[in-house]
Amino acid sequence: MELKVQEEKKRDYAVLVGLRSPVLREDNADEESLEELAALVDTAGGSVVGTILQSREKPDPHSFIGEGKVEEVKRMVQEEHATMVIFDNDLSPSQIRVLTEMTGVQVIDRSGLILDIFAQRAKTKEGCLQVELAQYQYLLPRLIGMWTHLERQAGTSGKGPIGSKGPGETQLETDRRHIHRKIDKLKEELEEVRRVRSTQRQRRMKNEIPVVAIVGYTNAGKSTLLNAITGAGIPANNRLFDTLDTTTRLLTVSDTLDVVISDTVGFIRKLPHQLVEAFKATLEELEYADLLLHVIDASHPQWQQQAQIVDHLIAELKADHIPCIRVYNKSDLAFTGQWPKEEDAVAISAKTGEGIDDLMAAIDKKLDKGTRRVTIHLPYDKAGLLDSLYREAKVESVEYTAAIDVVAVCTPKIMGQIKDYIEGWVEEKEEWE
Repeated sequence: MELKVQEEKKRDYAVLVGLRSPVLREDNADEESLEELAALVDTAGGSVVGTILQSREKPDPHSFIGEGKVEEVKRMVQEEHATMVIFDNDLSPSQIRVLTEMTGVQVIDRSGLILDIFAQRAKTKEGCLQVELAQYQYLLPRLIGMWTHLERQAGTSGKGPIGSKGPGETQLETDRRHIHRKIDKLKEELEEVRRVRSTQRQRRMKNEIPVVAIVGYTNAGKSTLLNAITGAGIPANNRLFDTLDTTTRLLTVSDTLDVVISDTVGFIRKLPHQLVEAFKATLEELEYADLLLHVIDASHPQWQQQAQIVDHLIAELKADHIPCIRVYNKSDLAFTGQWPKEEDAVAISAKTGEGIDDLMAAIDKKLDKGTRRVTIHLPYDKAGLLDSLYREAKVESVEYTAAIDVVAVCTPKIMGQIKDYIEGWVEEKEEWE
């Protein structure tokens, strides 16, 4: 009886369909991408009741997988009492319409499913704006397919005699205008969000706090890592796309280094184009980062392909010039001997805390700008220098004795300016001297 109650909680029961064809290239389906699609369905609150993978020379322009295969899908839908069919490939609006009519249940593609998950997950104003924008951009080309039933009711598709133009066509134009207006408004609101972001960023740059961005494939353990090193308390669940809004925290890496660390949305193969566009506002933080932490789920059988997809997206976002540390996560579940020996790589377990110290040391080394904690004895006639120390260094304590004794974390530039007053100052020599 309890099992029955659990089953009823599912939003939908889905049959997954994928097409493998040499002409599809990146949009090709295979066993791995269907497994990932099943995980996405689970994340959306649905349940997979059957899977069909079809191989064809090229997609059928009308029904995508061919009429015979559609019949097989329809039989499976009826036998398993499925409520929807989800394709692993992107479908055209007319294909979605044809397949919905032929199978008798709702048909959506991978992009539609990802958008649904994003709509459920977005929490902040920015996240919601981005999802809404992506949904409208996804919907726009599909309007024609959705309104053809009204065109048919009017007895014309717009090619009939003057004066007989059907209501469907008019409705389509009205909707199109409405959506274009909505898209423009959402873009304006997102620009405002970006403007506020850039003001915050300029303030950080003025304070010279380095920015570290955590990137990685969805479900690689980015939020768990952020929690482990900052105690941020972000819900870290074993679900795809759990983080949709950039979460930013201040992190003390060592006694001379503080950084701003931010967690970004997870990358995924075949991410809908309009989502990459809409999420530029979240991912634009990458451009301004001083260091990237590329988190890789080392326990995943396809970790190499996943890491490649992330590298490709980083390049697409023009962030491939930024120094990067590869963080092999979930080392408690993986066999560490399989990883390549890389210079900028650390093996950790965000869950158990293993390797976190090594990661902190690697961040410190990468971002070390020669900052040091020093004790300064300022004569009272040089008290004006204290003002510039407050502005440009991190002053920790000030005591007024025979001189003004200051303990501060300073950059090499500031140390060069006040070296005469630094306790135990020794000019560092170059290797050739």
